[in-house]
Amino acid sequence: MALCIASLLPKSLFTTPNIPDFHYFSTVKFTEERRRRRKAKRNGDLILTNAAKSESGNSKQTKLVTFLGKGGSGKTTAAIFAAQHYAILGLKTCLVIHSQDPTPEYLLNCKIGPSPIKCNDNLLAVRLETTKMILEPLKRLKQADARLNMTQGVLEGVVGEELGVLPGMDSIFSALELERLIGFLGNVTQGNNEKGKFDIVVYDGISTEETIRMIGATSKARLYLKYLRSLAEKTDLGRVAGPSLLRLVDDALSLSGRGAYLNGRMSSEIWDYLEQTLEKGSSIFAEPHKFGCYLVMDPTNPLSLNSALRYWGCAIQAGAQISGAFGITPPNAPTTLAETVKNNFSPLPSAFIPQLKFGDNQHWNEIIVCDHSKDARDLLSENSSKSIRPSVEFDKSNKSVKLFMPGFDKSEIKLYQFRGGSELLVEAGDQRRVIRLPSQIQGKVGGAKFLDRSLMITMR
Repeated sequence: MALCIASLLPKSLFTTPNIPDFHYFSTVKFTEERRRRRKAKRNGDLILTNAAKSESGNSKQTKLVTFLGKGGSGKTTAAIFAAQHYAILGLKTCLVIHSQDPTPEYLLNCKIGPSPIKCNDNLLAVRLETTKMILEPLKRLKQADARLNMTQGVLEGVVGEELGVLPGMDSIFSALELERLIGFLGNVTQGNNEKGKFDIVVYDGISTEETIRMIGATSKARLYLKYLRSLAEKTDLGRVAGPSLLRLVDDALSLSGRGAYLNGRMSSEIWDYLEQTLEKGSSIFAEPHKFGCYLVMDPTNPLSLNSALRYWGCAIQAGAQISGAFGITPPNAPTTLAETVKNNFSPLPSAFIPQLKFGDNQHWNEIIVCDHSKDARDLLSENSSKSIRPSVEFDKSNKSVKLFMPGFDKSEIKLYQFRGGSELLVEAGDQRRVIRLPSQIQGKVGGAKFLDRSLMITMR
């Protein structure tokens, strides 16, 4: 039985709960750190300190940074500003663009193609093209099929160069390319020499909606994997085809550097490993030292402000944390704009990035170090030891659940219950999120109301 209780939500004021600032660290050598500290002292920058090592402690963790905002709000400008900022600090930075928009080439004053090109010291830029990204995964699949002989040579006859791009492929192959650069799925691509090559990867995606879909892809894929596993283990078709498909997955993953890790494993072990890999990938987006996600808006445009608020809530629904908010403003913008952004997005830290003029070569050293950019530099280099407030809080004594959901109206949120009241399914912003309830508060929903941009759910 599914229970929808959106009608239970009363009207209330939207004020934001106290969420601490977010931070991250990056790796620098001791001698380089002293040099960068001297340079940062002259420029007024914050220095990023070291805590970006992997779990093994032997290799650094590349951080992914991206921006969410309405079209025309300055999302690309913010991404390029951030990339230039990190590069000037001495961090090896890669700007990844996935669109045919020529704006980045005007702002960087260089031609950007499917192969990384050096824009200046410590900064490379690359434009992702899905038609070219199709070829490498197809090549790996063909090599695995040639060893296993599953399709009797049919797959070998597929010509990758003649395949076109279908809807949805852009996000899938963009995610694969980011995985190749960052390695947020861990050991699956451990052998890839691109992993760990950069300190920072700044991603400017096709659209905010597609970026949010990518953020939530691994957590959503776990549900699909669960049902596929059930199909493979409980049906005749699954029991016949499942082992062969798992062998293909095994061999294809080995091409990515896992060696023979999955060879000889039982089917159940491979299913468990795939689920653990997806779980690890989804957890990255909730860790601010591995993932930085910023809102971007035109503070003079109410629609842009409201869109940024909406994307804040959508990102939380997808399983990510927002690190801050940026406004793109002209040099002589009224001082009241800062108060407007602060009131709308508090307690998120906020800053302004100067609006850039097209047609002239951009002098990025001057743009980055100017006084108007100082707050933006500080926000991108934010180093806070405060803990992050979770988007879900359980109160076992009062048998209640608190969901932080900025940007949504009460009428847009729907709650459903399945499996005897052990889970809540939250639907909002074209996103669905499953919340597993502790045994102490499992039961039916008794009521729900808004308080300080949070949805308070009482169980009975």
